[in-house]
Amino acid sequence: MQRRLFCAVPLAVLLLLAGCNPTYNWRDYSSADAPYRIMFPAKPATHTRTIDLNGMRVEMTMTAAEVEGVMFAVGTGVAPDAGQAQAALGAMRTALVRNIGAKIEPGSTAADVDAIGNANGQPMKLRAHFEAHGTRFYQVVVMGKSNAVSADHTDQFISSFKSL
Repeated sequence: MQRRLFCAVPLAVLLLLAGCNPTYNWRDYSSADAPYRIMFPAKPATHTRTIDLNGMRVEMTMTAAEVEGVMFAVGTGVAPDAGQAQAALGAMRTALVRNIGAKIEPGSTAADVDAIGNANGQPMKLRAHFEAHGTRFYQVVVMGKSNAVSADHTDQFISSFKSL
């Protein structure tokens, strides 16, 4: 009897430790180069590159993390003026939707988009939020295979975004 108990205790400890290593490891993130905070589901990486948004060339910084094939990302840039920042939102929205050949779902708005599309022969789901404050603009995106994108994780990520 004692031998069974002795073997069961390490197994129970291993199972407990496995439960402490979740796939989604949410962490608070504050951007070093743009005024926002958000909760990422894993440690994010940041990259900056020049992009063209309908003729406006801007440096856009993307901070993203991927979990189980689902990408969670925040993109931000600065436009020459506030009007162009608003125009950038529409250009980003169009580019994201076009990128996966998506159809925008009913109930989407200019600021919040749900779309279903296809990339590399796989059905894809996209959910994005767009906003601008002065000359600064933001896109908050969750995208992945349709069956891998969880509404709960998507809601948690997008609702945690706060521009400062």
